[in-house]
Amino acid sequence: MREFPLRGRAALVTGVSRRAGIAFAVAERLASLGADVLAQSWEAHDAEQPWGADPLGVIYVIDELRRRLPSGAGRIEHVEADFAEPDAPAAVVDATVAAFGAIDVVVAAHARSSGQSLAELTAAELDLAHAVNVRGSMLLAQRFDAVRDHSRPGRRIVLFTSGQHYGAMPGELPYAASKGALQQVTASLAGALAAKGVTVNCVNPGPVDTGCADDAAREHVAGRMPMGRWGRPEDTANLIEWLISDGSAWTTGQTLVNDGGWGLRI
Repeated sequence: MREFPLRGRAALVTGVSRRAGIAFAVAERLASLGADVLAQSWEAHDAEQPWGADPLGVIYVIDELRRRLPSGAGRIEHVEADFAEPDAPAAVVDATVAAFGAIDVVVAAHARSSGQSLAELTAAELDLAHAVNVRGSMLLAQRFDAVRDHSRPGRRIVLFTSGQHYGAMPGELPYAASKGALQQVTASLAGALAAKGVTVNCVNPGPVDTGCADDAAREHVAGRMPMGRWGRPEDTANLIEWLISDGSAWTTGQTLVNDGGWGLRI
């Protein structure tokens, strides 16, 4: 059906733990277009951050996701998994296949943040940020490659970077290093999978208001944005929708900037 162009596709979306988050908007969009979606979360990470976990808990988050979908939309399943564990990425990909019989799409929207400056930097946090953000995403791609059905069309992997190449992030050094690594490895992963009909792209969503910034930061950034506002999660979901669509089949190995002109500011 035209209203459900992703009907029959099976997607894994990671990092779906807060209603205000990018991953929630992406999961909602893909399912609303007919895709079956496995939503991965790790609520413990958000709970230790200044913004905290979703106040109603991740089970409510998944229930709310299901409630928002139109009749006839894709199914939503859920798994909690900590990508700091080396076996977790493969287990989550396998859970997608177990739920839906296949996996066609991976949107690796999860991220570990620590807020460490140079003075606060620790080897443990550098290792953990790399494990969750870089190793976790690459092992998702590896398992996806190992289990995917070659006969199915529209196989996609989408990674996320954070625009650290535009400006300094001195208060988020482990995060910035790991997100920069994902941007740099995108072309190599795309090269490894292109002949197999899989596209791999990376998204820089720019400053997106997911409820993590305080009022002062929100006002400051909005004042510097060429369009006068922060990005919204649905702005990122719009781009992901295109990257998953058949129209993006010739696009791979790219970092797509979707930042409302943030990189243009002078």
